[in-house]
Amino acid sequence: MFRSKRAYNWFISLVAAACMVLYGYDASVYNSVQGSDNWVAYFNDPDESMIGGINTAYTVGAIFGGFFLGGPIADFLGRKIGMAIGCVLVVAATFMQCWAPRGDIACFLAGRCIIGIGQGIALTAGPIYIGELAPPEIRGKIMTFWQMFYSVGSFICFWVNYGCTKHTKHLGEWDWKLVIIFQLLVPIIILAILPTIPGSPRWYIQHGNNIEKARAALLRVRESEEEVEDELLRIREAIEYEREAISSSYSALWKDKSLRKRMALALVINAGQQVSGQGTLNTYSTKIYEKVFTSASQIALINALNATFGIIFTLNAVWFIDRFGRKFLLIVGGIGMGVCMIIISAVETETPSPNGAKTTPVGISIVFLFFLFIFFYKPSWGATVWIWTSEVFSMNVRAQAVGMASQTQNVANAIVQQFFPTFLNNCGFYAFYMFAGINFLLALFTYFFIPETKKVPLEEIDALFGGANHVTRGEDLFASEKQMRVTHQDADVEKPNSVTVENAGR
Repeated sequence: MFRSKRAYNWFISLVAAACMVLYGYDASVYNSVQGSDNWVAYFNDPDESMIGGINTAYTVGAIFGGFFLGGPIADFLGRKIGMAIGCVLVVAATFMQCWAPRGDIACFLAGRCIIGIGQGIALTAGPIYIGELAPPEIRGKIMTFWQMFYSVGSFICFWVNYGCTKHTKHLGEWDWKLVIIFQLLVPIIILAILPTIPGSPRWYIQHGNNIEKARAALLRVRESEEEVEDELLRIREAIEYEREAISSSYSALWKDKSLRKRMALALVINAGQQVSGQGTLNTYSTKIYEKVFTSASQIALINALNATFGIIFTLNAVWFIDRFGRKFLLIVGGIGMGVCMIIISAVETETPSPNGAKTTPVGISIVFLFFLFIFFYKPSWGATVWIWTSEVFSMNVRAQAVGMASQTQNVANAIVQQFFPTFLNNCGFYAFYMFAGINFLLALFTYFFIPETKKVPLEEIDALFGGANHVTRGEDLFASEKQMRVTHQDADVEKPNSVTVENAGR
C-alpha cells in the first residue's frame, strides 16, 4: 500500500494526529449550537452564566483527564490504548449530548464533561506517539498536522452547521442534533485503524524491556536495519540513564532542576496559547459576530470559511517550522496577533452601528482582521506550542508532563471562557485590547526564555535546558557495566587457573 517506510510513517502519525480533530470539532460544536434557536428553546433559554458554565464543564473534564488520567494511561497501558480510550469516551458523550431529555441541561452538561475527559486522555497520548515514532528531521513537519487537524475538525463542524442553518425549517431540532452526531465520524475511524499500526518503541523498552517488539515497531517505519539498531541503542542508553541517575517515576518532574525549568516554560506557553484570544474565538465567535451581523446563516458561513482558511494557514508551519525554527515562529506570531487585536478593537469601537449592526464594509474589514489573526496564530502559537511541548521532555516523564502542560490550555480556557460572555456584553470589543497586550507579552517571554529545539533528537534534548545528555550518560553507564562484566569474567577465569598451577606444583 505504501511505497516507502517514510510514507507509512506519515500515515501512522496522521492517524494519531486525527485525535486533534476531536478537539477542533468539539470546540466548534458548542460554538455552533449557541446560534440555533431550537437548541436555545430545547434547553429553556440558558443565560450567559449557564452558557459559560457548560463550556467550563468541558474544560474541567479535560483538565481532569489530562492531568490525572492521560499520563498514567499512556505510560502504563500504552500510547495506542490512551488514544483508544479517549475515542470511546467521545463516542459515549456524543450520544449523551444529542439525546439529552428536553430541558435537561444537566445531561447535556455531563456529556460535555465526559467528552472533555476523553479528549484530555487522547490529546495526551497522540502527540507523544507522533514524537516517538517520527524521525527528528521531519518531526516538526508532522507535528504541524496535529494543529492543522484542529482546523479540520472545525472545518467539518462549521460546514455541517452551515448546511443545517440553510434548512432549519425542515430539520427542526435536528438542526443542532445533526451537528453533534457528526462528531462520531472521526473517533470511529481512529478506533478502526489503531489496531493495525505499530506501538511506541520507547514504550516497549521502558515497560518490560521488550527489545524485540521495539525493533519490530521501528522496522516498520525506518528505512534500514542499521538505522533501527542505532536508534534502539540511543533509546536504551537514554532510558538506562533516566532510571539510574534521575528517577523512573514522575517525581523527577520536581526533583530534577532541568525538568522543573521545562515544565514551567511549557505551562506558560500552553496557557498563553489559549489566552491569546484564539480560545475565545473558537468558543464564542458566534456570539462575537452577532455584535456585527444579524443573519445566523451569514455568521455560520463566516465560521465555516474561518475553519477552511485555518487549515491552509496551519500548513504554513510545514514549510517554516524546520527552516526558521520554533522560537522565530512564536515571536513573529505573538507580535502579529497583538497588532491584529488592536486594529480589530479600534475598527469596531470607533465605527457606527446603524440598525443594530455594522455596515457591510466595516463588517467585511472586521472579518478580514479576524482571518489575519488566525493567519499569524495557526502556524505559531497554534502548531508550534504543541510541537515544542511534545519534544522537550525526557522519556521517563514525557507522558505525564505533556498531559499536564497541554491541559494548562484548558485551565486558562476555563478561567477566560467563564467570564468572557459577561465581559463581551459589558465592554464590547474593548475586551480585545486585553488580548493584544497578552500577545505582546508572550512574544517577549519567548524571546528571553524559550530555547530552540529544531532538529534535536529527543534523547539529546535535555542538554538545551542545563541537563545532562541522556544518550552520552547512558553510553557511559553501558560502558561501565560492560567493563564490570568483563572484569568479573576475567576474575572467574583467573581464579581456577591459579589453583590448577598451585596444585601442579605439589
